[in-house]
Amino acid sequence: MALSDSPTPLASQLLIALPSLAESGFSKSVALICQHDQDGALGIVVNRPSEYTVGEVLEQMGFEGGSEALRSQIVLNGGPVHRERGFVIHDGGTRWDSTLPIGEDLWLTTSREILEAMANGEGPEHAVVALGCAGWGAGQLEQELSVDHSWLTAPADPSLLFDTPLEERWRAAAGRIGVDFARLADYTGHA
Repeated sequence: MALSDSPTPLASQLLIALPSLAESGFSKSVALICQHDQDGALGIVVNRPSEYTVGEVLEQMGFEGGSEALRSQIVLNGGPVHRERGFVIHDGGTRWDSTLPIGEDLWLTTSREILEAMANGEGPEHAVVALGCAGWGAGQLEQELSVDHSWLTAPADPSLLFDTPLEERWRAAAGRIGVDFARLADYTGHA
């Protein structure tokens, strides 16, 4: 899916996996929808750690520098699509190439230029780095939301993305809309 710079219907929404997705690769996932249009949707899973740190990614790309906090930050496993591509969710505007506005003070950048800026101490104040993304074909996400009842949606919250520990994001995202998964059945149905 090509990145478009115009906001889309579900962009800036969090998808929160319902317990019914327990047997899927999206079990207990939270995904930030970055783009959604008639051709499908693109999102980044924001609560799955990869085996890499930002320091390892910077080193692999030939960038030196960066604070110890930046270098030790865990890179996210952003989804099963384009696992070789880097995605940076950040605040701080569109100073870099290949930047897509997601919502109020939230952007997605896919250029290596932002990683170089981060290594040089000139990057955004808050950022998460992910390898890979999640993708849905035309109508697929709508089907999963309205027919399959696989996901809840909630507005994106920068503090959830930048401050909440990874292992707490699934429950915290649901809690933002008043859902307590400890009280929710692990199946869905129709009356």
